[in-house]
Amino acid sequence: MTAAHINLIALPGIPDIAPGDDLAAVILAALERAGLHLQDGDVLVITQKIVSKAEGRAVLLDAVTPTETALALAEATGKDPRLTEVILQESRGVIRQRGGVLIMETRHGWICANAGVDRSNVKDAAGEVALLLPLDPDASARCIREALNAATGVDIAVIISDTHGRAWREGTVNVAIGVAGMRPLADLRGQRDRYGYILRVTIVARADELAAAAGLLIGQAAEGVPVVLIRGADYPRGEGRAVELQRPPERDLFR
Repeated sequence: MTAAHINLIALPGIPDIAPGDDLAAVILAALERAGLHLQDGDVLVITQKIVSKAEGRAVLLDAVTPTETALALAEATGKDPRLTEVILQESRGVIRQRGGVLIMETRHGWICANAGVDRSNVKDAAGEVALLLPLDPDASARCIREALNAATGVDIAVIISDTHGRAWREGTVNVAIGVAGMRPLADLRGQRDRYGYILRVTIVARADELAAAAGLLIGQAAEGVPVVLIRGADYPRGEGRAVELQRPPERDLFR
């Protein structure tokens, strides 16, 4: 049954994250500051950025030597050759390119701009840096969930989110790239609508819906809100992986 309402709560005071930081401990401290306690069925949406920072996924651009392929791609797109080299290293291949736009398939199978490599809201005293996606966002989500469960004993879901564009729509939106404690897809096939019609193809990307909802608080610029607690949401319980959201190439009509 669909929930009548849900609550979205931005956890306050999350500090700048450094490599090796314990994100579960950081989240528990933020919950305590807010006077909150995790409850069974809660969902935590955590931005990829702080997960990548904690996992040491930052690359100093001055340490990158562009290959000939990267140099050619940089000239075609107007991007920093060092950045294009990092993007290529994080990719299975180029999906589309035009001007300054570079759409890649990441090593995880996600289709997104620049293979998820990002230069915003990240800094290093040693020089310019680029932040890469976690090596295994599903594993990152499981690790955080297990640590929180061990500390609190509650059954929650964890979503690692990232901001992606959409092929047929303007603007970006938060999506799930890692999940734990939930199945990312809600399969409604076989259920009846309010008039008795049997649903035949309806599968809802529930993890993406929750990530997008959290994006209303996370923002894209200087908001400084990397963790959102969602309470009261309906989602499929169980163990799943965000990669289940990827459409197989043989069913992709547009790639």
